[in-house]
Amino acid sequence: MRATIIVIDSFGIGELPDAGKYGDTGSNTALHISQYVEGDKWPVLKKMGLGNASMLLGNQLNGCESVESPIASFGVMKEKSPGKDTTTGHWELAGLELTEAFTVLPPDYPSFPEKLLEDLVRESGRGVIGNKAASGTAIIDELGAEHIETGKLIVYTSGDSVLQIAAHEDIVPLDELYNICAKARVLCDPYTLGRVIARPFVGEPGNFTRTKGRKDYSIKYDGESLFDYLKKNGVNTVGVGKIGDIFVERGINDSYHDKGNTACIKRTEELLSQPSKGNEFIFVNYVDTDMNFGHRRDPLGYCKAVEEIDDHLGRLLNILGEDDLLIVTADHGCDPTFKGTDHTREHIPLLVYRKGVESLDLGIRNQFSDVAASISEYFGAAGFRKGVSFFDN
Repeated sequence: MRATIIVIDSFGIGELPDAGKYGDTGSNTALHISQYVEGDKWPVLKKMGLGNASMLLGNQLNGCESVESPIASFGVMKEKSPGKDTTTGHWELAGLELTEAFTVLPPDYPSFPEKLLEDLVRESGRGVIGNKAASGTAIIDELGAEHIETGKLIVYTSGDSVLQIAAHEDIVPLDELYNICAKARVLCDPYTLGRVIARPFVGEPGNFTRTKGRKDYSIKYDGESLFDYLKKNGVNTVGVGKIGDIFVERGINDSYHDKGNTACIKRTEELLSQPSKGNEFIFVNYVDTDMNFGHRRDPLGYCKAVEEIDDHLGRLLNILGEDDLLIVTADHGCDPTFKGTDHTREHIPLLVYRKGVESLDLGIRNQFSDVAASISEYFGAAGFRKGVSFFDN
């Protein structure tokens, strides 16, 4: 038996009831993309019931409407944990629910506590510039030349709980950047910052490009995630993309740090084309929707990225066997038509496919951790402490 979660990063499906607390009233990633881009779209997701899921919140997706007999069970999920960041969303899908949000830093200079940056300068041996919230591409355009001239690290944050360090690969080699970020991770722990992210780039002033050398350093978690629980119960566990980074490699047998959707899609299709290693759990993240298009407020690019994932899902449906479970979901929103450049506090879609199994309306779920409870039950390891299994519907 094999269960796979595919996270379409930031593919939210409508504001949560508490979105106003986050300044996100009116956000809806999937709906607004469907309205921005004319014509039919995402035929496999449509067939699986994405439009049906959206209608649970009263919203019809243009070009991806509800269908009479979807091939997957469908629903939407509320985020129980406070926050709207990558770590919080993925952790809750895996049964780790937060009672307090990670620290989000003020957007304006100076964003970071003075002592934190003093410690970072001491540990890295390099000065810092930036110290504010910014788009990753915008800040290297703004400060890249100064960084090259001085060797100082570009340190910035966002609407997420994050410290990001951008550096030109010719000025700060990747090994040095990763070492600095590992030290920064330790320094950030007392401030409960969710992630430290290495952001290498190349090029010349006026023509900088971020590389695929990004690396995330997540805060360590307490308790037991779905990975830990399944591994303890004899299930082979696999992470693809940034999953290993998000879960600090805990409970993961095989971790594939593929960069970008193309590489992660290829890896996923390879893994699912092979016989499973007994009972097997695969957790995949497709990051480009968020990183390349959501934060950059590019609805057309976002739509095309989902189209590529949709084509991929069509191939997967032909690969999957009767003992395969496929869950397609998201981790938060990042509405590319919304104000600012940050994530948006939204419901996420839930599509659950098993070959030959009749689809169900799974309704509006009260926590992402229903996914963890359901997968543990699927493997006959019921009893995971968080969430409500949708197989009990």
